[in-house]
Amino acid sequence: MSALLELKGVTRRFGGLVAVNGLSLSVQAGEVVGLLGPNGSGKTTAMNLVSGALPCNGGEIVFDGRRISGLASHQIARLGVARTFQLVRVLGGMSCLENVEAGLAFRPQGLHGRAARERAQQLLERVGLGTQAVLPAGELTYIDQKRLELARALALAPRLLLLDEWLAGLNPTELQQGIALIRSLSADGLTLLLVEHVMDAVHALCTRCVVMNAGTKIADGPTREVLSDPQVIRAYLGEDENDAQAEAAHA
Repeated sequence: MSALLELKGVTRRFGGLVAVNGLSLSVQAGEVVGLLGPNGSGKTTAMNLVSGALPCNGGEIVFDGRRISGLASHQIARLGVARTFQLVRVLGGMSCLENVEAGLAFRPQGLHGRAARERAQQLLERVGLGTQAVLPAGELTYIDQKRLELARALALAPRLLLLDEWLAGLNPTELQQGIALIRSLSADGLTLLLVEHVMDAVHALCTRCVVMNAGTKIADGPTREVLSDPQVIRAYLGEDENDAQAEAAHA
């Protein structure tokens, strides 16, 4: 069975810096895959390449059997790839409802008018913002802006959702709510690729992890197995190997 998403020897350079170096990975339909690595390892750059925010300097990216490397980001979005950003991007002067309606306009067979308002309200309720529909997005807390950005991404009716540290900065209660929400999206059949540093979330959500270091893939496999790999522990989980191993063993 062919993968929903495939990166084949993908490379991205910034001048003399190779941010992503010959990266190959695949994501099957229905999987929740963690894309892990220390800061500066190339994870967000890889997300930018998949979503079309940056062009590849080498290799190719294939989504559902179609080459998408070289396409504009809006073309990739229309094919069924949506994302959130590490630095939240909402339309602050518009209401929460209007933010999500904007996303609905750009989905295949876009929604407008009353149908868009009704669907936008449903998506806000799903992410926990149902009572804040008319509030300007700029007045939301940082965490609620993350929820809004997720609702807007879901408005595109994606088949693949890229989440870039969406669970970062949540308190313990919010984290459990966020994990439950992502699980519900997966249960609905959505395929997810997560850049994440919160190990509790990685263990709870990801059946498989891909680990990057210095732009290169160093591990790819079942979550427990990958997070117990000594090379991953050294590169990603910290210099104190004993503490890192204890964290990796924690489910």
